[in-house]
Amino acid sequence: MFHTRTSGKFLAAVAGGALLLSACAGENSASEPAASGSAPASAPAASTITYAHEQEFHSYNGNTAAENATRNNGPLQRVLSGFWFYGQNGEITPNTEFGSYNKTSDDPLTVEYTFNDKAVWSDGTPIDCDDALLFWAYKSGKLKDFSTAGTTGVEYVKVPECNKGDKKFTFVYEEPFADWHANGPGAVELLPAHVVAKQGGLSEDEFIEAVKKTDAKKLEKAAKFFNDGWIAEGSLPAADLIPSSGPYKLSKLDAGQSLTFVANDKWWGTPPAVPTIVERFIALDEQAQALQNREVQIIEPQPGPDVLNQLNALEGVKVHTGNQYIYEHLDFNFDSSPFKDKALREAFAKCLPRQLIVDNLIKPLDPNAKPLDVRNVAPFQANHAAVVQASGGVPAAYAQQDIEGAKALLEKAGKTGLKVKIGYQTPNPRRTSAVQLIKDACDKAGFEIVDGGSEDFFGTVMPANNYDVALYAWSGSSLVSGWGSTYTTPTKCDGESKGNNNGCYSNKKVDELVKKLNSTVDVAAQDPIIGEIEKILWEDLATIPLFQHPGLSAWDETLQNVVPNPAQSTITWNMDKWSAA
Repeated sequence: MFHTRTSGKFLAAVAGGALLLSACAGENSASEPAASGSAPASAPAASTITYAHEQEFHSYNGNTAAENATRNNGPLQRVLSGFWFYGQNGEITPNTEFGSYNKTSDDPLTVEYTFNDKAVWSDGTPIDCDDALLFWAYKSGKLKDFSTAGTTGVEYVKVPECNKGDKKFTFVYEEPFADWHANGPGAVELLPAHVVAKQGGLSEDEFIEAVKKTDAKKLEKAAKFFNDGWIAEGSLPAADLIPSSGPYKLSKLDAGQSLTFVANDKWWGTPPAVPTIVERFIALDEQAQALQNREVQIIEPQPGPDVLNQLNALEGVKVHTGNQYIYEHLDFNFDSSPFKDKALREAFAKCLPRQLIVDNLIKPLDPNAKPLDVRNVAPFQANHAAVVQASGGVPAAYAQQDIEGAKALLEKAGKTGLKVKIGYQTPNPRRTSAVQLIKDACDKAGFEIVDGGSEDFFGTVMPANNYDVALYAWSGSSLVSGWGSTYTTPTKCDGESKGNNNGCYSNKKVDELVKKLNSTVDVAAQDPIIGEIEKILWEDLATIPLFQHPGLSAWDETLQNVVPNPAQSTITWNMDKWSAA
């Protein structure tokens, strides 16, 4: 849904420099919302477009367990290209400018990939066999020193039999895989093997040979660089370490301020519409003000009634709301918190005011919003009803808030007065409000809820499991294999090994079902398996789903080709097409 208020006062474009780095302007100006109907401070410059994101960019490699986050992978959508991307409406879209791929056999499942003959990294190095082998090395799990956020699908693939300089490679699967069409290297997943090899003290030939032989010892130094060498601590890594394979390349990181992209002069495809894009790091509760001031021209804040009202009052701004593959949830820490005890998880689930959270915080944006019945299929997806039916939906014990029932369970366990630290990333006004609603309810049951919000929750608190319950959202897609690692037993419960299973939940039956689901190519046969997984997740109280995020974004009405995306690629998926009057 779109909403636009057109302002006759809107100004023509001005010089670009003034819009880029007005230091900390949000901190000084955002305490009071802009007056309704006031004119924007200035218009965007045609040579630069600036957008806002709440978290600072932290790594050129968002594929490791520690760095797999939208703060990294969102900005890199058009820096690191691949064979496919999440296109309009979140659909899997082949990137024909980058290359091509097609299935050549069902038994064994075989997919052939061909890089564009013109495809080169921005340093002039051809994109070819060694890059495909690096993808396989970290994504297959066959070389344990390489950190990965999940091996789903690629663990079934034999090491590609390509040679130095080859523009073609083949994935041969040892068993069927449901999402084969999105299992080759996609956007942000293909990284420069020549950089990794050099930093690992290897020639291209040596790197290729070591991967083919799965020689972990020879690749040890290369893997260490892959895991840690691309971290951006206050500034970008050296330019020769971070080449681009897309329309833009990373230019500059100003700590606490912004990330700048410039056009990649080695890009062989359609040139980007504007030569410079800037990502400004602006807290969620300051983004509407920044858009009003035209410090930025595009924002994608987390939805909430207050920010929606503020955006709707702005002139010269287009506001968009719609579906998203993002859902809010509460995850228990199974590693080092009292919630290893299922009785305590049951008590917490009973006292949760799930309906009140939706009524107060989400219905103002989406009047039809309801608490979620399942986690891994969105309410707007065609198979949602079938999965809910197969799972049985929310168990009766948790369908309605039950303060007295929670109180009785706590008393029986001898845990009345138990302190529960709810961790989440701050600042986030909506989640702060959600924690307060939980505290108001669950304190009555005998818990003592502690607001454990932290500005570095995702960076240090969550990896170290320094929380009892985590409040956050998963950003996903329609792929059935995309969420498997979230519930699969981790090899080790630490930041490098647990993948997306942050709370270190484990159930061998779920492990088996996830593997079965990922191998089920017949779409109609997938729903009963998903339903069975959801039923066990409810029985175990592995995680408690809250609500589906309604999408919310807004941008200057003079911009063209800004298209919100419901999948995890975020609004930046087509930023090379953005243009300004």
